[in-house]
Amino acid sequence: MVMRIVKVSAFFVSALTGGFLAQLIWNRPVPVSAAWEPPLPVPGFGSVLPPPPASLDRFERVAGHLAPSVVAVDAVKPSTSATKGKNNEESGSGVLVKIPGYSSTFAVTNNHVVAGARAEEITVTLSDGLILRPSRVWTDPESDIALLKLDRDGLPTADLGDSDKCRTGQIVLAFGSPFGFNQTVTMGIISARDRGQISLGNTIRIKEFLQTDAAINPGSSGGPLVDVAGRVVGINTAIASNNGVYSGVAFSIPINLVKRIGKQLLEKGYVTRGYLGMQLAPGLEPMQALKLGLERARGALVETVYPGSPAAVGGVRPGDVLLRLESVEIRDENHMINLVSSLAPNQKVKLTIWRDRKTIVGDVVVGEWTRPK
Repeated sequence: MVMRIVKVSAFFVSALTGGFLAQLIWNRPVPVSAAWEPPLPVPGFGSVLPPPPASLDRFERVAGHLAPSVVAVDAVKPSTSATKGKNNEESGSGVLVKIPGYSSTFAVTNNHVVAGARAEEITVTLSDGLILRPSRVWTDPESDIALLKLDRDGLPTADLGDSDKCRTGQIVLAFGSPFGFNQTVTMGIISARDRGQISLGNTIRIKEFLQTDAAINPGSSGGPLVDVAGRVVGINTAIASNNGVYSGVAFSIPINLVKRIGKQLLEKGYVTRGYLGMQLAPGLEPMQALKLGLERARGALVETVYPGSPAAVGGVRPGDVLLRLESVEIRDENHMINLVSSLAPNQKVKLTIWRDRKTIVGDVVVGEWTRPK
């Protein structure tokens, strides 16, 4: 079982609990007033409980609708020094989808679930126990997305939503196979959007996650995050935890990014990404922003500009703070990386830069990113 885990430190404040315990110890009664309500009718004794409100019943309907399209994914990978000559078995989750323009059904999962495994060493298990092997596998390590082609007609597929419309506080359901318990469903909310300040290994550089408090654990990687209309809005990929299990902070790849990456993988076999040739600082601290003359800790601080790169040709310098790309205000370095990566090579874009306590505007021509071998 596999799940990207981000280690974090945490502490708990017990003031509320302490006050409650003190109340019990001193045995001081708390005055309570409430209107009398008749007892609920008891089923089987002449009356029947009313049906639950439609809002409560909705979760059952969404779970029933999505369950057939949620799969368990298992992969046998080559041995490594850590496995001492033994094959490395990984397990995760996935969801069956249709992609416009293609007749086949595809299982979407995480790259880290299947990375290194050949198609014949991967199994996809449906909710009814049907076991399939993909005929072909496409992966994108930089976004942690993988597509598995399944040559079988009539497979149940999930509807894809619009992750750009997700809002903080929105109720979501997470599906997957935590600890090998297939077809597990948990509920939570979208805790935050556009999370990128997390470390997920050297391969993953495209980070714009949805954060959720729905319970996600090892084995849930690749499972869908679903809204209450039954549409997939994310692919679960990581948890933040001190002990490797659920702690209320988990991350999902927005489904709109999955759509864009998946389309390029199927059309070209790889993903084209824009490139400017800069090393950005990991965050812009408030004190640092004030020292530079900025009122807000927003933007991407340039640490290094590589010689001969599009950024160097365009006049970008170390110490610059990138404020806007075209009309889009840059939140932080991860936002900047995501924006540039989504651009087509050879196009000219306008950069708004903070330098020497004033704003300047310049043009740069986007290059094409080539992943180091």
